[in-house]
Amino acid sequence: MKKLIYPLLAAAIASLTVYAGGGKLAPDLKTHPEAIEEFQDWRFGMFIHWGPVALKGTEIGWSRGRQIPVKEYDNLYKNFNPEKFDADAWARTAKEAGMKYLVLTTKHHDGFCLWPTQQRPWISATEQRETPYSIAGTPFKRDICKELSEACKKHGIAFCTYYSVADWYHYDWTPRYHDKRPTEGADMDRYVEYMNAQCAELIKNYDTKLLWFDGEWFNTWTPERGAKLYRFLRSQKDHLVINNRVGKGRKGMGGKGWDPAVHSGDYDTPEQHIGAYNENPWETCMTICRQWAWKPNDKMKSAKQCIQSLIRTNGGNGNFLFNVGPMPDGRIEPRQVERLKEMGTWIKQYGESIYGTRGGPFLPSNQVLSTRKGNKIFIHMLDNCKSVTLPMSKSLIKTSKVMTGGSATIDSVRGRDTTTITLGGDATREIAAVVELTLTRSAMDLEPEKFFSWAKSAKASNVYKNEAQYAADKAVDGDPATRWATDEKTSETTLTVEFSTEQHVANVHISEVYQRIEQWELDLMVNGAWKTVIQGTKIGATFTQSFPGQNATAARLRIIKASDGPSLSEIHFGQ
Repeated sequence: MKKLIYPLLAAAIASLTVYAGGGKLAPDLKTHPEAIEEFQDWRFGMFIHWGPVALKGTEIGWSRGRQIPVKEYDNLYKNFNPEKFDADAWARTAKEAGMKYLVLTTKHHDGFCLWPTQQRPWISATEQRETPYSIAGTPFKRDICKELSEACKKHGIAFCTYYSVADWYHYDWTPRYHDKRPTEGADMDRYVEYMNAQCAELIKNYDTKLLWFDGEWFNTWTPERGAKLYRFLRSQKDHLVINNRVGKGRKGMGGKGWDPAVHSGDYDTPEQHIGAYNENPWETCMTICRQWAWKPNDKMKSAKQCIQSLIRTNGGNGNFLFNVGPMPDGRIEPRQVERLKEMGTWIKQYGESIYGTRGGPFLPSNQVLSTRKGNKIFIHMLDNCKSVTLPMSKSLIKTSKVMTGGSATIDSVRGRDTTTITLGGDATREIAAVVELTLTRSAMDLEPEKFFSWAKSAKASNVYKNEAQYAADKAVDGDPATRWATDEKTSETTLTVEFSTEQHVANVHISEVYQRIEQWELDLMVNGAWKTVIQGTKIGATFTQSFPGQNATAARLRIIKASDGPSLSEIHFGQ
């Protein structure tokens, strides 16, 4: 395999080596190697957003003062009595889903604690609350964290805890969200003492394996405070994994950022979308429905979406933290439980391609992902994908098998140091076909490379503001995080892809970023003339279609009608 140089990737690896952990502000504290290795081996976890807000069916924290008056929200706990809460059922659901760890929101931005904390928040500049603001003050009273941590241990699930740095209930935290209380006399140092004491409780009383921070984006939370908190936590438990939101390195919902001047933490946290391939540890957090906390009749993702999101995340070298929001009575919604069981059924059969793996050695594309461990590479071919060409010599492959069933041929490509996998009609799968390749050497030291593409060049009749980041080549670069985009109000445009050599083309896969295309045609250059092979209307996020094979030197997508400027993240062709 040829060695490719990716400057940004190399820089990311270098920054992780030097600055992961405490960053420049605490350079002696590096990410614990065994702890982060174990974290990456888990690959799939359950996120739980839950609290008294479930009584209202609105979003946790964010609905305080916006949808629900502050005074009413802050008193919801008095009626919170989830009598059907069963910690064993939660942990068992996670296990049946194939999850290896569980992260519970012990305290969100609203300040309410799901464990009987001994800490009392300040409610004015001079007055502390008489009792803790916690589950102990509810009619339920039971220690949810204790019961859940014990159930997780019973079922072999790592118990982890979410803790919000921001706390809009505590007087000393500023700024607040839709809370008009005065801020005079607020003392951030006093709040930090409260926070440190609560985090110490979570570590000591519940043996949390990981602390998942959030709410760090406010200016009152400084890089220095983040580094100090990271140091304090590692002093409490060295073998502890801590996300990057403890510091200030995160950049928006992309969750990425290893700026050593502001960074603290062990891994990145992209939110509600799947991160791009990265050698640094990272974890996508995503909801099974639309809202983090429970909402009646919230739209739920399909089994295909759920399983493919897991595969796409793992193929990019990340963990997948999948969120459920339990109902007010303490049960995880039955339909969500069934969806998780569907995921578990798939993982039970093909989990070898997930657990303990790392992403690569082939960079993700829209239809094909790869994972690896030891001397094995697992190729995940999504959406009935029929073939893929790997930038790797067939001589490296010792044996191969289609884990998901059916037949496949593994062929060298004449004149190239590449290998093509072609699935038989009995092997393609709507969710994913998984091909296991056993190599003659370790797969772990192979350099990351893109899946082989037929595209030699691409050009478009329109590019958004003529900016290079939206150029036509972004639609054929194999990176779903990039895209070809057009100017606003563009209704007609053309994208032309020239092949390196003449190819036998029999299918196309297109990923549209926005559903704006209303009429289009696909042409192939056959014997020096354009020949139309598909006429279509909508494309959408994932479009795959086969057609009678043609020997072609180029392809042309003609967008005849669009409601606004169309944009594609990927278009590629197969035999």
